[in-house]
Amino acid sequence: MSIVIEGVPYFSVEEIAKDLGVSRSTFWRWRALSAELPAGRRYRGKMVVFTKEEVEAIRGFANRLEPVRRPDKTQMKLFNGRN
Repeated sequence: MSIVIEGVPYFSVEEIAKDLGVSRSTFWRWRALSAELPAGRRYRGKMVVFTKEEVEAIRGFANRLEPVRRPDKTQMKLFNGRN
């Protein structure tokens, strides 16, 4: 359930994490490590909340697809003991 402040709905970290199916610690780690994610706003000195637009940006980050890189065959020599 969002918090409405001066007519604008804001969403808590708990709500966002639950909606995305991740833990709060995963959410905070993403936020700390990625400049792509919005910082949010502090509400009443403690709770961090996000607008609907910010939640959509977070959802896009969480659901991104990245290509898998093929392994470099020369790197495998390091693991196989070959030089």
